[in-house]
Amino acid sequence: MIEVRDLRKEYGGFVAVEESTFSVDRGEVFGVIGPNGAGKTTTLKALAGLLEPTDGSVTIDGGRADSRETRHLLGFLPEESPLYEEMSPRSYLRFFADLYDVPSDVADERIDETLDRLELAHRDRALGDMSKGMKRKVAIARSLVNDPDVLIYDEPASGLDPLTTNYIIEFTKELAAEGRTVVFSAHNLYHVEEVCDRVAIMNEGRIVTKGPLSELRERYGETTYHVFTTVEVPGATAEGDRYRRVVDDMEALEAVRADAIERGGALDDVRTVEPSLEGLFLDVAASDGRTAPETMEG
Repeated sequence: MIEVRDLRKEYGGFVAVEESTFSVDRGEVFGVIGPNGAGKTTTLKALAGLLEPTDGSVTIDGGRADSRETRHLLGFLPEESPLYEEMSPRSYLRFFADLYDVPSDVADERIDETLDRLELAHRDRALGDMSKGMKRKVAIARSLVNDPDVLIYDEPASGLDPLTTNYIIEFTKELAAEGRTVVFSAHNLYHVEEVCDRVAIMNEGRIVTKGPLSELRERYGETTYHVFTTVEVPGATAEGDRYRRVVDDMEALEAVRADAIERGGALDDVRTVEPSLEGLFLDVAASDGRTAPETMEG
């Protein structure tokens, strides 16, 4: 369990994060999203015990995030993760296992098992000769070398090809299914929608809103119904050999059905369209009344 209470972080008078409070349950994937400069990376580094809060607290399973004992429970994947390029994946991961006091026999078994799961075949090639996707898989393996209960992933699939990106997203889901807690941040909101159970939306250092995606959609978004008919009805547009009209509720949907029947046709299909996370983000940011954020990818 992660508990963040009134987290505040200042850098020489600049407030990067202010009054952030949230919790993350075991086995949950919790998303932290927002535009550049929103305070996401600062928040994640505080969770990883790499930054001391100016005020407030961050605890993991009851211990301070920056304590030595707690750090052994954590795996952290930063957005930028330079590797020792003259080393091979095996030697690199053994080096980090040794830093965590993992016995060599346990480390070797864990490293091979993790690289098998990540489908990384070239384990003795120099890291400097590997593709960006391969390097990212090695960085993910590094975050798992101490068998952590909590994983903090900042842009895990940034800049990767679609195939590797999809693999990493699915791998993150598997980690949560094993009972690990994952805090996940990404600019590509499609990835966040795919993997996260709940999200916190940040803007200018503050959490603007948080909750399950279904609740945020209900609170800020608007579900629409795309109604397809076999004949033209008022307000509809032609699409191939049928007509589509967009309505906001079931009463309007039934009115379209009645119009179609009256004109000798029928209702052909109904598709429910929920607001995307990016749409929610832009709506929330606009209602927050702060500086308008950049449009995010997704």
